Amino acid sequence: MAARPRPLSAMAAIETVSGADAALRRRMGVAAAGLVLGFCLLPLALLPVLTGIPMASPVALLADPYLRGVVGFTLWQAFLSTLLAVALGVPLALALDRLRFPGRGLLLRLFFLPQALPVLVGALGIVTVFGRNGVVAEALVLAGLPHPSIYGLPGILVAHVFFNMPLVARLVLGGLSGVPAESWKLAGQMSLSRWATFRIVELPVLRRTLGPAAGLVFMLCATSFTLVLVLGGGPGATTLEVAIYQSLRYDFDPARAVALSVLQVGLVALILLPSLGWGSADDAGFGLARASRRFDRPSRAGRLFDIGLTACAVAFLLAPLLAILWSGLRADLGRIVLDPAFQDAAVRSLSIALLASALGLFLSTGLALAASATRGGGRLFLALSGSLVLVVPPIVVGAGWFLTLRAFGDVARFAPAIVVAGNAILVVPYATRILSPELAAVSRRHGRLARGLGLSGFARLRHVEWPALRRPLALAGAFGMAVSLGDLGVVALFGNSDLVTLPYLLLQRMGSYRSTDAEGIALLLALLCLGLILLAERGLGGRRTPI
Repeated sequence: MAARPRPLSAMAAIETVSGADAALRRRMGVAAAGLVLGFCLLPLALLPVLTGIPMASPVALLADPYLRGVVGFTLWQAFLSTLLAVALGVPLALALDRLRFPGRGLLLRLFFLPQALPVLVGALGIVTVFGRNGVVAEALVLAGLPHPSIYGLPGILVAHVFFNMPLVARLVLGGLSGVPAESWKLAGQMSLSRWATFRIVELPVLRRTLGPAAGLVFMLCATSFTLVLVLGGGPGATTLEVAIYQSLRYDFDPARAVALSVLQVGLVALILLPSLGWGSADDAGFGLARASRRFDRPSRAGRLFDIGLTACAVAFLLAPLLAILWSGLRADLGRIVLDPAFQDAAVRSLSIALLASALGLFLSTGLALAASATRGGGRLFLALSGSLVLVVPPIVVGAGWFLTLRAFGDVARFAPAIVVAGNAILVVPYATRILSPELAAVSRRHGRLARGLGLSGFARLRHVEWPALRRPLALAGAFGMAVSLGDLGVVALFGNSDLVTLPYLLLQRMGSYRSTDAEGIALLLALLCLGLILLAERGLGGRRTPI
């Protein structure tokens, strides 16, 4: 009896890479991982030797009631934010996968915007809508209801849901788009109900995707810096990242900052390591999910629920974006653009973003290519390296380099290089999530044929991987520039009169109560970041994939 052919799964796709190519890709991955690990961990390792700073014990710090409260609030707000983002994002993803309507592709791009929007700009939009003078506050007053403060835990939760609910929805949609067409045909032929379709077809996808999605959102919320800095509302709503920043900027207590950094890394690592074992990298597509052709039986009540849920989500996402547009247009944009301070900050931000995006793409491509030719522990090591910035966030890396470089003189001399490298590392987790599923897919489709034809090395990259990676690379590059343009983590420590980026200038204007100028700068920064994404979607990526 003939043996049944083994399906070509993501792991079996490794066999489609020749031995010489696999070895070369693994060496590239090790080199990229070494650069990421070195930049993130080296300053923390060398700090006691170079500076002689006695590091306080993280365990001893927990004896301080204030720091115990900071740790507790960090984990509590991250847990609540993740719970809300998942509880809202999963039904939204299911609704979007069931609905078919003109403009669906445009709507999916709307759910990509919060990830491309600078965090500080998004926070300003949320304050404009939900703040004391916002539309929501006025509606509550008219209804005779008390108006809750946007500052503190409520504001942090609203902001985290704004940024992470679309992320969960897109990750789940990416998993649903991978359901075989035969499954939907069988569901239609058997006239499965909405509940039966969910239990038999959709629930297995959720089991694969929810673990990585929830882990990613929890780490993003636990390492949130800018949102908590703007919306925290005092000592009762402070996270470890803000405490590290305060230890250096206000108290200048290096020993405390290093101990808090180690505590932060340890806490987040406990979350990351288990989550790496959940699901597959192939399920966590970060790009635009294609629409599944479904044949299940429609339900009028269910369809109305899906439409209502989608409309509420769109309104929630559009409100801060429209608030940014409305308040920004009221500013004197011409005067702001002609302001030498804005021009210098814009040129500096674009230069940093271009260099950081190029370096981040180089590292991400090396890690993604290596992952396509690696299995087992090596694949886990590459995944950990690509997600290291989630464990050792930018404010921790910046604090390590800030203290280490003080042993060599004026820190300002090294600031541009550190900011570029820090932003490049920040790009890596997102770029690898865009590139890795595409590389896995192209290996499944063309890997064995390429090996049979003897394609290897540069020839294989040119004829097999490059055509499939052009659009994802353009999207990852534009997204990397947008992330770098809006980052405040490293610049918050290294920023000075000679290193002012657009987010740092925006923070200065907000701090000096020049709210009109801040709103104009926020609008210009948002348009710049969103323009990059649209350019990648429509121009650089070639023919668009149907949605």
